[in-house]
Order: sequence, then C-alpha cells, then structure tokens
Amino acid sequence: MSRGHVLVIGAGIVGACCAIEARREGWEVTILEPGAPGGTQAASYGNGGWFSPASVVPMSMPGLWRKVPGFLADPLGPLTIRWASLPSLLPWLWRFLRAGSSVAKVEAKARQINALIADSPDRHLALAREAGVEQLIQRAGLLYPFPTRAAFEAEALAWRLRAQNGVRWTELNEDELRQTEPALARRYRFAVRVEGGANCRDPGGYVAALVEYAKRLGVARITGQALDFVIENARLKGVQTSAGLIACDRAVIAAGIASARLAALVGDRVPLASERGYHVQITHPEADQRLPMMPSDGKMATTQMQAGLRNAGQVELASVEATPNWQRADVLLAHLQSAYPLMAGDIAPERISRWMGHRPATPDSLPVIGRSRATPDVIHAFGHGHIGLATAPITARFVADILAGKPAPPDYAATRF
Repeated sequence: MSRGHVLVIGAGIVGACCAIEARREGWEVTILEPGAPGGTQAASYGNGGWFSPASVVPMSMPGLWRKVPGFLADPLGPLTIRWASLPSLLPWLWRFLRAGSSVAKVEAKARQINALIADSPDRHLALAREAGVEQLIQRAGLLYPFPTRAAFEAEALAWRLRAQNGVRWTELNEDELRQTEPALARRYRFAVRVEGGANCRDPGGYVAALVEYAKRLGVARITGQALDFVIENARLKGVQTSAGLIACDRAVIAAGIASARLAALVGDRVPLASERGYHVQITHPEADQRLPMMPSDGKMATTQMQAGLRNAGQVELASVEATPNWQRADVLLAHLQSAYPLMAGDIAPERISRWMGHRPATPDSLPVIGRSRATPDVIHAFGHGHIGLATAPITARFVADILAGKPAPPDYAATRF
C-alpha cells in the first residue's frame, strides 16, 4: 500500500536519486522536469563527473576577501564576478566571505561536507549497478599534479582539511608521475593521487539512466515547470504546474538554480547564487589520459568521458539571465592543450563542444536539506554547488528519512540563513 504521493520537482542527479529512494520506501512518486533528464539544461550534465572524498574544502577560505578586486578586474580568471550582477550579489558575497573568514569556520564546514561526501564512490557504484550502468563509474583514483612539491605545500590548509577528514593520498615524484600519466606536460613534476576517488564517464547519460531506472520502479514523469504550491492548514494539497495542478501529499524541491524561487513560495528565503561553470570537450583526443586530474595551475577537472576529453571548471558569479562568456570556455581549451602537448595546435571546430551551466550554490558551501517553514510536506534538497553529483545519493537518503517522519539533519536546514 502506498504511503501517499510524492512529487519530485527536478530530474537532475539529486531529483533522480530522491525519486528512486522515495519509491523504494513505498511512496507513489512523480518527477516533474521541464527538459529531458540528463539534458544540457541541468548542472549535472556538464560537470567534471567526480565523486571525490577530497572535495571537502569549502569554496570560501581565509584571506579570500583580498582577492575580490581581482575577481572583478579579470573576466577570464578562475573565479570572476560580473560587474553588472554585483549589486544583486552583494548580500550573498558578504555571507560567502564571512563563511570562510577563519580556520575554525572552514574546519567545521569541511566536517559537514565530509559527512555528505565521504562514501560517495561506494553509493554511486551501488546505484549504478542497480540501474544497469555500472560501466559509467570508474574507480581508479584522482590525480592532482603540481609543478613542484613547494606548490603542493603552498596549499597546506586545503590538504590539512582533507587529512583531518580521513582523505588519504599517495605522493608521486617526477618519475612516478611520468609513469602514471606519460602524456602530461613536463612542467608538472609532483603529484598526489587520491586513491578513494571515482568518476562518472557520462554524467548526463548517468542521470538519464537513473530516471529510466526510476520509471522501471514505477515512478511517473511529467514534463512541466512548478509554479506554486497549494497549501491548506499547513498541509500540502498539490503543486500548480505548467502542465496543470498535480495533487500530491509531499513535494521535494530539487530544481537546481530554480529552487530558491520555489522555496520562497513556501516561506524559506535561501541565498542561492549561480556559480556558472563551463566546460570544453574534445572528441578523439590525441592525448591518452589515464586518470582524471585537476592540475594545480588551473583548478579544472580534466576527465576522459565516453564522448571525449572534458575540461570543466571556472566560477563565474553572475545572474542566471546573463549571456555566457564563451571566452571562458576558450580558457579551458587553452589550458587543456597546454597540459597535454600532444593536443597543441589547431583542432577542427567540429571536434570541440562548449557548455555553460548553473551550479546552485549557497554562500557556506553546504546544501539545503530539510522541511520548509510553511509545511512539513515540502522538503528541500538543493544548493549543492560543486558537489551535487557526488552527494546526490546521500541527500536522497536524508529525504527518504524525512518523508518517513525522521528528524532532518540540522546542519543543512534552511533556517541557518
């Protein structure tokens, strides 16, 4: 017997996992999504595909405020702020800088992130096996190359945060790095290999496969956009959508960057910004990459996908409506060619694809997971920023527990804002 009807708003990686978990727990489940699951409209489509226990380091770190003028001055830097969007971003930026204003604060944030991400490779491998797409998950580790060991030591705080949260790695000298990744540029002479890391070889395809798996479990899917919530006496009666009114007993907001607007409709003001990320992908790459890597001089995730070699990264703080700055994708392309000399020179345009998407980011690098203020029947599951792909399964487990009446994890509640 069904426990009731749950409408999951959003068919990205978080929404797909929430639908599967809710269905396992005996709920009737419907997914609402305006586009194709796994499509280019979703942040989970275009990321680097990493499930990394090393991703415990929050975005805001001590001393970052000194770099803000540079973020405004350099439109092609690894983190930039669009001048036109600055007035609307100021409240978010103030919270962002305060979140990383001390070592004690970032140590606490790292522990909270670790609780979500530590076992993400295991969770994804198990889920992919259930869905019949185990081949999309690769568990060979993740590589962080540096020009010198001194460059690694210059990031001491970040690596200390990782060590404090159980991340283990192997140091590689220049010779070991050459044997591990022979096509990599010779300027890299030191690296660390995070053995527990894993990656997805087709994030968009993975999301689409999970939604298909959910449908095999009995989950329905409706194409449309959520417009409003029908709440009577603090209980949810349904969700008004572009496809009409959908009657339901519970609703899960997992709509990425659109989630802040929906949360506001039920009384939760969540500071959510678009950390616009870009990627460039090259089909039939001349260089053979053996391990996904993030070179220290680019901070970009370079990953061999099924469809080509992808370089993903950059953070551009701007309004959702702002047009993409495709020069930022060109920066990614130039860095990819610099890191792999075999790929230097002209590349036929038809071999190159570019993408831009919206990471839904909170100022403290923690997602929003928990019940709304207006009603216990609306549950938030959004704001994962850079770690949405990795942390989707455990987020879905939290959501399923909340649906069952269990307490929500307090660290991620919307009320912290």
